[in-house]
Amino acid sequence: MAHKAGFVNIIGNPNVGKSTLMNAFVGERLSIITSKAQTTRHRILGIVNGEDFQLILSDTPGIIKPAYEMQESMMNFVKSAFEDADILIYMVEIGEQELKDEAFFNKIIHSTIPVLLLLNKIDNSNQEQLETQVAFWTEKVPNAEIYPISALQNFNVPEVFQRIIELLPESPAYYPKDQLTDKPERFFVNETIREKILLNYSKEIPYAVEIVTEEFFEDENIIRIRSLIMVERETQKGIIIGHKGAALKQVGMESRADLEKFFGKQIHIELYVKVNKNWRSNANMLKRFGYNQ
Repeated sequence: MAHKAGFVNIIGNPNVGKSTLMNAFVGERLSIITSKAQTTRHRILGIVNGEDFQLILSDTPGIIKPAYEMQESMMNFVKSAFEDADILIYMVEIGEQELKDEAFFNKIIHSTIPVLLLLNKIDNSNQEQLETQVAFWTEKVPNAEIYPISALQNFNVPEVFQRIIELLPESPAYYPKDQLTDKPERFFVNETIREKILLNYSKEIPYAVEIVTEEFFEDENIIRIRSLIMVERETQKGIIIGHKGAALKQVGMESRADLEKFFGKQIHIELYVKVNKNWRSNANMLKRFGYNQ
């Protein structure tokens, strides 16, 4: 059999299950998964290798109307997802009626590449609702193959994966066959810490935070990490640290536990908090954090 390889890009509104699906395909927690919207900020490439195929998955930020410069940059990642895709996955959830950006929607329905429309979270619906939704999306996106799925419960996910393999073009591998992602280790440290902040804090705090891992030293049995948590205001710094440092300590403990599973080694992690006013609207800062391509 000829070898197949290609880029499969996942797009959709915030919090419809894009990251859950990608992690189900790849088998590792590469993307942040929480119940809060806008948790994926970058395009993350996850790579699935088989003997005669290589599937390169891109998990994009949820489509939003940008409110500040960082979100503009996030949407640029989504735009680029249309440019290099061999297969497009458009993900919606039960009850959803539209994409938040009409221009993106027009790109989907006029796409010249295969489009798989995945109707996610069907475990939260009944048969009548499911049939109504399938009919609605069949009319709305006539060029798409529609699959009802539950990414969380892995329902119909193997069937979707098999269909993707069938649709992949013939091509040699783009990446080494033992590679899982295009991101460096520090990226996953940053994302793990950011996930714990999303889970432990409320209101605007998680969205005003960026993580920079300044040190990552790996020995045979231990990895030593020093990471900086960047916030926009002094009041946010106080909330992140918490009373006598308890809140920050909790984030550190939870991050360490996940990172030890991810890397398979003992982790020593130090966290610091620093105020950098209005970093989300600062072009130089956004470039440093990898938002501006």
